[in-house]
Amino acid sequence: MAKMKIKKGDLVQVISGRKQDKGGDRGKQGKVIEVYPEANRVLVEGINRITKHTRAGQSSRGSRTGGIVTMEAPIHVSNVAIVDPETKKPTRVRTRVETVERDGRMKTQRVRVAVRSGKDLA
Repeated sequence: MAKMKIKKGDLVQVISGRKQDKGGDRGKQGKVIEVYPEANRVLVEGINRITKHTRAGQSSRGSRTGGIVTMEAPIHVSNVAIVDPETKKPTRVRTRVETVERDGRMKTQRVRVAVRSGKDLA
């Protein structure tokens, strides 16, 4: 299984699926809320929203819960791309290996880089 290049907190854009004017999410941008590497899926804020019907019940305080809830559903990682911090367009991700001196010793460190502009991704 390949390593996922998208992390929690990244700004991503939907690159495939139904167009926005037809009711889809293609072209929309959002922050990654959660990553599911075992299923190759990511949960993105405001993307792939579904309506879920939850059973009515009572909370410990006695108030009624349940009804129709709108929430995000996971989307496959191949359908999203990281947004370049400079151009605000989707880009691929590359890693650059740097050597950093820490505590008097040289250590290697991997840095994620946007392919489109060459800028570092936070």
